[in-house]
Amino acid sequence: MNRNDLLSSLSKGELISLIEAYSKNWLAMDGVWFQSVERKFGMDEAMYHDCEAWKVYTATEARRIKAFLGLPERPGLEGLAKALQLRFYAHINKQDFVFGEDGRTLTYRMVDCFVQTARKRKGMEFHPCKSVGVIEYSGFARTIDDRIACQCISCYPEMTDESCCCAWKFTLNE
Repeated sequence: MNRNDLLSSLSKGELISLIEAYSKNWLAMDGVWFQSVERKFGMDEAMYHDCEAWKVYTATEARRIKAFLGLPERPGLEGLAKALQLRFYAHINKQDFVFGEDGRTLTYRMVDCFVQTARKRKGMEFHPCKSVGVIEYSGFARTIDDRIACQCISCYPEMTDESCCCAWKFTLNE
């Protein structure tokens, strides 16, 4: 059997369910290695390795999504918004997007985060994801369009917006 035969036989609904399962599996693996390092060496060591991993992964993910979408070299904030919606965990997290009236900014909010919800459910401290998020979202945006800068609005442990898990502002610099 060709590796694509089974996928080709699935309905659209089944494929969407499979993507959601893959997303949860990927995120579980990300959490498993992180928690293993956290238990053995502490949060600081786990965060160091998390940052190092995201420096590489986020650019790889962005390049592949950009190619999949057929985005031009500099697709602007509209291209970034499309790409953010196709990130591996985008299908299991609730998020929203608000474009600035000037057309030069995009605010991306993670309204519900699978990782933080899981840690809360397990009685664990929230993941201090701001430092990783700065690397992740800045690198992702830059890979989509090198004119886009990223600023953290709110992210644990520095929460300024309690209505979401994190919020990021992207600015298109000409």
